[in-house]
Amino acid sequence: MKFGPVPLRDAEGATLAHSVALQKGRLRKGRVLSAEDIAALAAAGVSNVIVARLDPQDIDENTAAARLAQRLRGPGLRMSNAFTGRVNLLADGPGVVMLDRAALEAVNAAHPMITLATVPPFQQMAAGGMVATIKIISYAVPEAALQAACAAAKTDALYLRTPQLRSATLIVTEVDGGAGDKGRAAIEARLNALGVRLTAVVNVPHQAAPLTQEIEKATTDLILILTASATSDIDDVAPAALRRAGGRVERFGMPVDPGNLLFIGEYGERPVIGLPGCARSPALNGADWVLSRVICGIPVSSQDIAAMGVGGLLKEIPTRPQPRNPGKGKR
Repeated sequence: MKFGPVPLRDAEGATLAHSVALQKGRLRKGRVLSAEDIAALAAAGVSNVIVARLDPQDIDENTAAARLAQRLRGPGLRMSNAFTGRVNLLADGPGVVMLDRAALEAVNAAHPMITLATVPPFQQMAAGGMVATIKIISYAVPEAALQAACAAAKTDALYLRTPQLRSATLIVTEVDGGAGDKGRAAIEARLNALGVRLTAVVNVPHQAAPLTQEIEKATTDLILILTASATSDIDDVAPAALRRAGGRVERFGMPVDPGNLLFIGEYGERPVIGLPGCARSPALNGADWVLSRVICGIPVSSQDIAAMGVGGLLKEIPTRPQPRNPGKGKR
């Protein structure tokens, strides 16, 4: 591609690089100049314009962006129309974004003018949410560079994992003067966002025996436990009740704040999540990261949760300055 100023008489058919004011209105950058445009520019007293001219081996920005987007578009994603060298990949419905970091980094390494930006891996999406944007910075790129980018973009490099579970039971333990089922609306909203129906909400005393019985009775795809008193140990009431029912605890505790006191396990082949108290709030917390993956059928191991700590400091909590910032307020 050739880029730079040219005499107005030589600019027909070239792409205008910068917007130019006319006597009435203006010509926008990116416009392919016609004979009428040249006449309008001349009438405005313009003698030179900065343009881009494609070489024979170049692909124009919109065609290049569309070709790369088509190559990158995995299951659960749809493309926007190409405009000014940009195509967006949007979620068809709710789900979790899966990506191959190495492959996507190779796309961006193909040529500086070929760019791809995505949301983070495992990001929860709603229908219509932008998962990625492909932008050709210049007005054209060499065919060879585009081919290299498309070759790096494997068919499974970027896609949406859609919800696999459809129903959930919420078991809430109670103590005198406790929160009861406060937070039910926030938890139900999380489930609804992923297409999961909260089939039953059960309240039981904060004791292992009645909690065990309710775990055994649950018939839904997912079992959630919200305890009145924070789960403080792997042998505390809720994890103990899950094991007593014949289930398994995969991990207690996560390096995400808020969300430390989560546990995850299985009862039979069904996932069980012990929710931290912060799940009563609609604000983002570690339980959201685990819940969305589990609902979309993505295995969550103890190692997976351990890896969530990098980037897991979600927000400062003004009501807890001492544990998280001991020196705050001191001289």
